[in-house]
Amino acid sequence: MKKTAFLSLEKAKEIAQVIPTPFHIYDEAGIRANARALKAAFSWNKGFREYFAVKATPNPYILQILHEEGCGCDCATYTELLLAEAVGITGHDVMFSSNVTPREDLLKAYEMGAYINLDDATYVDFLEQVVDKVPETVCLRYNPGGSFSLGNTIMDMPRDAKYGMTEDQMAGAILKLMKLGTKHFGIHAFLASNTTTNEYYPELSANLFRLAVRLKNATGAHFSFINLSGGIGVDYRPEQPCCDIAAIGEGVRLRFEKYMVPNGLGDVAIFTELGRYMLAPYGHLVSTVLHQKHIYREYIGLDACAADLMRPAMYGAYHHITVLGKEDAILDHVYDVTGGLCENNDKFAIERSLPEIHIGDILVIHDTGAHGHSMGYNYNGKLRSAEVLLRPDGSFKLIRRAETPKDYFATFDGTEFTFNC
Repeated sequence: MKKTAFLSLEKAKEIAQVIPTPFHIYDEAGIRANARALKAAFSWNKGFREYFAVKATPNPYILQILHEEGCGCDCATYTELLLAEAVGITGHDVMFSSNVTPREDLLKAYEMGAYINLDDATYVDFLEQVVDKVPETVCLRYNPGGSFSLGNTIMDMPRDAKYGMTEDQMAGAILKLMKLGTKHFGIHAFLASNTTTNEYYPELSANLFRLAVRLKNATGAHFSFINLSGGIGVDYRPEQPCCDIAAIGEGVRLRFEKYMVPNGLGDVAIFTELGRYMLAPYGHLVSTVLHQKHIYREYIGLDACAADLMRPAMYGAYHHITVLGKEDAILDHVYDVTGGLCENNDKFAIERSLPEIHIGDILVIHDTGAHGHSMGYNYNGKLRSAEVLLRPDGSFKLIRRAETPKDYFATFDGTEFTFNC
């Protein structure tokens, strides 16, 4: 299937006159439509709630849009909690899922009234030490060990993951928490990342639903929610299958009816913590061609680099590229598309078939709405780019300015050195 940019050449040039490239841009209309489709897919569950994974796109304007569509926030750190709080998202609109948790982070989540998701059984004692009173509702993160498979396909290896606790540890933690005053429990698990099959969530939910029944029978605990976490992926490549969220929701419903309802757990809410699925397709990295190089390969040098999008350099990840204004041109040239870092892996594409490219052309790198700007860094003194919101009426808004050299030097202590910014 052909990937089409939500940004035209004319609109990109209009924005670039005000906000120079490179910049990340987000499609508000697409974000809202996707959030509504997710909600509709799980509308059969009265307590359903999406807790957007803040780490994917930590921008208050994005969080505000999603909150208006009924989403909460999944936070992992003190700073992410502050970000949610600034948007007015507090209480049980926040899920705090952390590991190797600092004391101040846990205390902040408690003070905000967030759901606290404990990553390890030892965190029960840690929680008791940090807070005044153990919350009435606590979530526990599960790690089943072994491998997680769909049919004959291994999706991931939970036994190698640092997250979560065993079933026996969960049972022990529940009994201890009940003695401390906890009355309601949640179960959370994340067993595979960026799955593009409709079967992941249904299979995960079946495992967690059966777990909930076993833990209920073993401890007598009351479960108020099951958190399926993230893992639903996006079609980064044009030839990849695209997840059908309606089919996924229906698959979870069938497992819910099979395992939960007959065991007196039909009132349990379903939560999700999607980041990539919610935002990735609705973000582009927009960049201008600065240079061409002709040696053993043909190189296109952009004003963006891996500091703006590290996934290709870090994971070898594929991101589709559109040359604006040449959407229908023949792909008769082969290029490496690179940035300007002093690292040879600073490449957005390797031997990619593209139309003929000239200096000054504007390129769109697709599916950067999640884990794009948020993973930026300052290596080589590179400065993180701006973020822009494209509104449904075609207008645009700067929602994070680009960094300046003054920002880069701001954290040096003292006044011994002078930087001519």
